Amino acid sequence: MQHEWDSLWLNLHLAGVGDGYGEIRDGALAVKDGKIAWLGAQVDLPPHVAQVTHDAQGAWLTPGLIDCHTHLVYAGNRSNEFEARLNGVAYEEIARQGGGILSTVRATRNASEAELMLASLPRLRDLLREGVTTLEIKSGYGLDLPTEARILRVARQLGRDFPLRVKTTFLGAHALPPEYAGRADDYIALVCREMLPALAEQGLVDAVDVFCEKIGFSAAQTECVFQAAQALGLPVKLHAEQLSDQGGAALTARYRGLSADHLEYLTDAGIAAMAAHGTVAVLLPGAFYFLRETRLPPLAALRAAGVPVALATDCNPGTSPLTSLLLTMNMACTLFRMTPLEALQGVTCHAARALGLAAQTGTLEVGKAADFALWDIERPADLAYHIGGQRCIASVFDGKLRPQL
Repeated sequence: MQHEWDSLWLNLHLAGVGDGYGEIRDGALAVKDGKIAWLGAQVDLPPHVAQVTHDAQGAWLTPGLIDCHTHLVYAGNRSNEFEARLNGVAYEEIARQGGGILSTVRATRNASEAELMLASLPRLRDLLREGVTTLEIKSGYGLDLPTEARILRVARQLGRDFPLRVKTTFLGAHALPPEYAGRADDYIALVCREMLPALAEQGLVDAVDVFCEKIGFSAAQTECVFQAAQALGLPVKLHAEQLSDQGGAALTARYRGLSADHLEYLTDAGIAAMAAHGTVAVLLPGAFYFLRETRLPPLAALRAAGVPVALATDCNPGTSPLTSLLLTMNMACTLFRMTPLEALQGVTCHAARALGLAAQTGTLEVGKAADFALWDIERPADLAYHIGGQRCIASVFDGKLRPQL
């Protein structure tokens, strides 16, 4: 039997095929109809004909990287706040002067759809250059229906205009807008009864998120949002236990949430709930680094409980202006003491699970999407080892070679 393939990649080393690094040295990979059709040692290639054959010249091939937590679409710049904090100005004073998240809200509300698209493109291109093929984009810098819709439309458009998979998350409960000062319950009611249903009806929402924290929303308010999402058939996730223990991770697990993210103050009870319900832990070392935090997420306990640990950039203007998933991997190893293997799994298979995409992408398997990246490295651990430099030499999405940006 002769196999007919759209493309065939030869002279490469594979990582991400099975347990551990899942290495196959001197391998090959074939693509048909946007899916992986065959992979293995090159000497084991069956009889075949391929429309296009690529010589990888000894490169390593991994699944396409997945950034499963970003706030990529926003307007404005907050480097002035970064500088002010380093010059000794307290965050409270910055907020009184109109800074903080509400400064981004003002800028984003004042930006047109075209302006938001233009502002987002450099951040997106940075991620694409590093082999990212799947990206989550949250709203949350509008805090009103028109602007939240505008953010999510731009996110959808990015997925149409560029060769990558974009998953959208509605984060209307990100902060309290100024027009609802002192009326948090009223704002949550608006989120649940008007904003979320309208955005879901427009097909703009793949999942729903909340910032559950003392400076955000309570567990009770979070649960109201989760119930509204559940009624619409939408999965949930949560900004949980970043600054304090609010029981958010356990709450998310009870609703079979896709992920709980940040988790520096995660407790044993939260870990047990996540393990029991299959909720992924998403760690965000960029925010930990940028805010100069000192409390580490409980990595050893997450490992012991068998909770999958994903990594993401948390790209946002206030606490993690980071557009490098490779640097995120290095930070996870140096700051959180993850291993390079854990870091790679954190931006591939576990990140896919955090987006509900484990059946489609995140590993190199026959039948999964032909999303992968090729790297000029000597071994897979190099991806977490190097700081800076361009290691991605090519990337493929849906079986098609992406143009170099």
